[in-house]
Amino acid sequence: MMSARIATRIAARLDDIPPGLLLAWLFVAMLALMTVWPSGFTHYSGIRGAAAEHLQAPGHRHWFGTDQLGRDMFARVAYGATNTLRAALLAVSIGLTVGAILGLLAGATGGRADSLIMAGVDIVLSIPELLLSLSIVILLGFGTVHAAISVGIAQIAGFARIVRGDALRVRNSEFVEAAYGCGSSHAGVLWRHILPNCLSSAASLAVLRFSTAILSIATLGFLGYGTPPPTPEWGLMIAEGRNYLATAWWMTSFPGLAVLCVSLAAYRISHAIGTRA
Repeated sequence: MMSARIATRIAARLDDIPPGLLLAWLFVAMLALMTVWPSGFTHYSGIRGAAAEHLQAPGHRHWFGTDQLGRDMFARVAYGATNTLRAALLAVSIGLTVGAILGLLAGATGGRADSLIMAGVDIVLSIPELLLSLSIVILLGFGTVHAAISVGIAQIAGFARIVRGDALRVRNSEFVEAAYGCGSSHAGVLWRHILPNCLSSAASLAVLRFSTAILSIATLGFLGYGTPPPTPEWGLMIAEGRNYLATAWWMTSFPGLAVLCVSLAAYRISHAIGTRA
C-alpha cells in the first residue's frame, strides 16, 4: 500500500516535468554513470583494438564502428566521457569556488576591495575565454588536469560578477542588518546570510558553464593541448578522425554528437534552474 502511494507520487511529479527537461536529466544521469563505470556499458577496451577490424562501419558488433587502429568507437566515447566530464567538472568547481569567494568579498565589503577585484574581473572578461584558456595551458603544460585548470581560471570572472551582483542586492536587506544588530560577526553574516542567497544564480550559471567547459576542454583536446593519445577524450577523438571524414565519418560524428548532446542537456537544465530561481 505504501509502495503504491510512493509510486503514484513519483509518477505525478514526473508528469509535471517537461519532456525535454526530463530527457536532459536522464541523459546527464546516464553520462554520470558512464563516467564512474564505463566498463558497465561495453566490454571493449578504450585503448586496445584489433588491427584486422580497423575502420569498420557501425553495426551490431561495433555500434559506433571502429577507428583506424581497430578500436571500438562506442568504448572510446564511453571511456572518453570519464576524462572529458571529469575535466569539465574540475574546471567549473575551480571557477565557482574562486569566483564565488571573490564576488562575495567584492559585493559584501565594497570600497577599495570591490574596485580592485572588479577591475581585475573586467580585464579578464575582456579577453576571449578560449584564448585565455589556451594561453594558460601553454604556461602550465599539456594534459587533462592542466587543461581543466586553465578553463576553470578563465571562468572565475563570470562567477565573480554574478555573485557580486547578488551580494550587493542582499547586503542591504533587513535580515542582514538584523544579524549585525544581534552581534554577528562580518564573517558570520557573509557565511550564514549573504552567501546562501547568492547560490541560486551561481548554481544556474555553474550548470551552464559546465556545458561551455566541455566545449573548451574538447577544443583544447582537438588542438592537442589536452589528454595525450592513446587515452580517449572527445576532442582528441574528433581530431584523430578528421583525416578519415571521407571514408569513416563515424570517427568524428559520434564524439562530436556526444559533445553536442551533453552541452544541450546542460543548457536545458540550466534554463530550468534559472527559471525557478
